[in-house]
Amino acid sequence: MAVSRKVSKRAVERNRIKRLVRESFRAQRTQLPSLDVLVIARTSAANTDSPTLRADLDRVWQRLRSLKPTAAPGTIGG
Repeated sequence: MAVSRKVSKRAVERNRIKRLVRESFRAQRTQLPSLDVLVIARTSAANTDSPTLRADLDRVWQRLRSLKPTAAPGTIGG
């Protein structure tokens, strides 16, 4: 996760964004595939309210959920 000073000069705003991303990820991580995810905040994130950011993150996790492989039918390992 990267929230640079270009996003906001105020540490309070940058930390709010990081907290929201962490909280959202923790709630969804069991449903996500095993892969590395890099979250880079844009400058508009500092001016966006928390419910909107949370909704955006939920949409992203939903898109990533579709990458999770499903168990193949069969007798071996199934």
